[in-house]
Amino acid sequence: MKCLTSMSVGLILIVSSLVSAGTEEPWRGQWIGLDEPCPANTWLCFREQIELGRVPETAMARIACDSKYWLWINGELVVFEGQLKRGPTPKDTYFDRVDLRPHLKCGVNTVAVLLWYWGKQGFSHNSSGKAGLVFDARIGRRRLGSDGTWKVMRHPAYGSTKPPHPNFRLPESNIHFDARRDVGPWMNPGFDDTNWAKATPFGTPPVAPWNTLYERPIPQWKDYGLTNYVSVQDKQNDDGTVTWIGKLPYNCHVTPYLEVETKAGQRIGIQTDNYLGGSAPSVRAVYVTRGGFQRHESLGWMNGHDVRYTMPRDVKVLSLRYRETGYNAAFEGRFTCDDAALNTLWTKAERTLHVTMRDTYMDCPDRERAQWWGDAVNELGEAFYVFDAQRGPLLAKKGIYELARWQRADKTLYSPVPAGVPGPGNLDMKVSDGTWNKELPRQMLASVGWYGFWTYYWYTGDRQTIGDVYPAVRDYLSVWRLGDDGLVVHRPGDWDWTDWGTNKDVPVLENAWLYLTLKGAVEMARLTGHESDVPGYRVMMQSIESHFNKTFWRGDKYHSPSYQGETDDRANALAVVAGLAKPANYPAIRKVLRTQYWASPYMEKYVLESLYLMGAPDEAVARMKKRWAAQIESPLTTLWEGWGLGKEGYGGGTYNHAWSGGPLTALCQYAAGVAPTRAGFEQFAVLPQMGPLQRIDMTTPTPHGAIDLKLRRTREHFTIDVMVPTGTDAVLGVPKTPSAPRTIAVDGRVLWRAGKPTDCSTPIRWLGEDERWIKLAAPAGRILIEVSYGKPAS
Repeated sequence: MKCLTSMSVGLILIVSSLVSAGTEEPWRGQWIGLDEPCPANTWLCFREQIELGRVPETAMARIACDSKYWLWINGELVVFEGQLKRGPTPKDTYFDRVDLRPHLKCGVNTVAVLLWYWGKQGFSHNSSGKAGLVFDARIGRRRLGSDGTWKVMRHPAYGSTKPPHPNFRLPESNIHFDARRDVGPWMNPGFDDTNWAKATPFGTPPVAPWNTLYERPIPQWKDYGLTNYVSVQDKQNDDGTVTWIGKLPYNCHVTPYLEVETKAGQRIGIQTDNYLGGSAPSVRAVYVTRGGFQRHESLGWMNGHDVRYTMPRDVKVLSLRYRETGYNAAFEGRFTCDDAALNTLWTKAERTLHVTMRDTYMDCPDRERAQWWGDAVNELGEAFYVFDAQRGPLLAKKGIYELARWQRADKTLYSPVPAGVPGPGNLDMKVSDGTWNKELPRQMLASVGWYGFWTYYWYTGDRQTIGDVYPAVRDYLSVWRLGDDGLVVHRPGDWDWTDWGTNKDVPVLENAWLYLTLKGAVEMARLTGHESDVPGYRVMMQSIESHFNKTFWRGDKYHSPSYQGETDDRANALAVVAGLAKPANYPAIRKVLRTQYWASPYMEKYVLESLYLMGAPDEAVARMKKRWAAQIESPLTTLWEGWGLGKEGYGGGTYNHAWSGGPLTALCQYAAGVAPTRAGFEQFAVLPQMGPLQRIDMTTPTPHGAIDLKLRRTREHFTIDVMVPTGTDAVLGVPKTPSAPRTIAVDGRVLWRAGKPTDCSTPIRWLGEDERWIKLAAPAGRILIEVSYGKPAS
């Protein structure tokens, strides 16, 4: 029979988008699995066949499981580690949509799925308590759904290691693979599955315990393929073993691979240098050899700067490689300047960001892998300057929906979510069992307010998401109260956490955070048609405004009456960032920030921002380089949880922590001065504060295309060379330092001379000026502005 094919891949994408837009077909496939309970860390193999007379124009599958799966079609790997960690809501599950068509053929097609069931709660995954798979495909006019005709087998080679196991925060287990018990290439066509059991059906979605299925809102992982290490060295150990150390090019998510020749029963331990990252065990693997030549890839990802294979010395190593996978967004943003230390810091922040992105934003990829929203706020702000504007923001959008959908009945919010929650049969579970439901009030304010939800909207223009989650924001704000003094009544929540470190002036910080949240809520209410909510927010804001300075300002610093510690740099900075500090107080606050260093890297982001907001870019750069000096000089490619590592750090001291990348945002948003002035970059500003820098080259991804920017500065000249994307316009700021500009020329024509506009015939319009910049309006296209601070041109 002649096998026909389709010419239109685009049609598949169109059909997929239409289905996801509201015409979702009812599920026909059933949840399936074994007819016996599966303990934690169970691996199941599924197989089915479908015969096709022709390759159809479309072949889309919907797939869900608890917890991860790998999919092969006709022996070809189609999905490497599918399925998101469970928890779009406290009860429900995500599903993947996969295009099968490129992998199908005319004739018999074999579908094979390997399922890894974690069977544990964690700080990033809410276990359903039951191993299961559902597969539902429309292949042309036919339907292929998982049911009792599918074959299933518990993979006999997979098992659990001896202690130590991963710490309680992680739902993943160590992976033990005994190749002596392997069943061969079971995913290939022609494999004999006669002795496999028939799968047991558990019902058609939505069905407990997996419940409603939500479509995966982020891309499948980017798979970089099997790659050679930068170098491989062997280290002889005193116990008669040898450790082969494969050096990675940078910290990343990897699955280790090996090819060896040896006798049966040899034990090979696999872990990274970061196995004890954050002072608690992460994940590792053990491979037990069969006799002869063999190859193996351990499928659970781990991270670090090198991978370590420890084995008996008589094992013949033929090849050691790794597969990098990670969040699938293009690295389109860039920043370089004439300060090598800042370039290193920006690059390390970029790498740190990517390694803390996968199923969710994570605080760290080792100890917890959890979506703490204090970290997520910093991460989403950085991501807009790093990743493409289509896929990059999707992880923030996913996290925003999750935070709102996990809101408790008492209207409080908490993170990390998704996370394990007590349920039937496990009501006595504790945090040490991997469950979490504790509110951190200051983190929640940061999340739903100006720097969290509103920043997401401002950079994306995604009105729908804000409309969907605004009720959760309003409900959360309803639990906050002002006291008789007109200021915030302290909310300890379930964990009264403000920042790591000491000397935290909580009353000042709490009022500033609530004020910022109310500021964001006002904008969200107006955007979503809830104008009636605005007066209530404004009353609270005005109360805080009226009482903040007279209660907390001491003439030379912000310091609350009840606080007995050293002057808090965080509190003084956040007063500026919130807009509560008066400009007359700026000189004193700047003095505080030159002498006080209590903030962790998490809150230091806001300290840097406050210095730029006060017009002190030289001080911002000096503090940035001082605070991050050890991390800049370190050979590690990522930034740390604290200012030191291990016991010298905070919370265990991981060497890859999401919240530490604040300098990336500060350099892009303030040193280069690039930020949207209308939602979704319909208009943006370039208001540079270069401070000691003389050169900045930067690319910023936007929904309309890239903003390419070159800034050059000397004592007498300054240039802005910018590409304004089509569909946008820009506000370009000419700095009024070191002195007032003498001339401003646009594309060679003098637009400004001796303090006055001179040429109105160019497409560049003079908008006015403030204390720092002369502002010009620029349309789409390449714009070159040349400024002279010297003698006027003749």
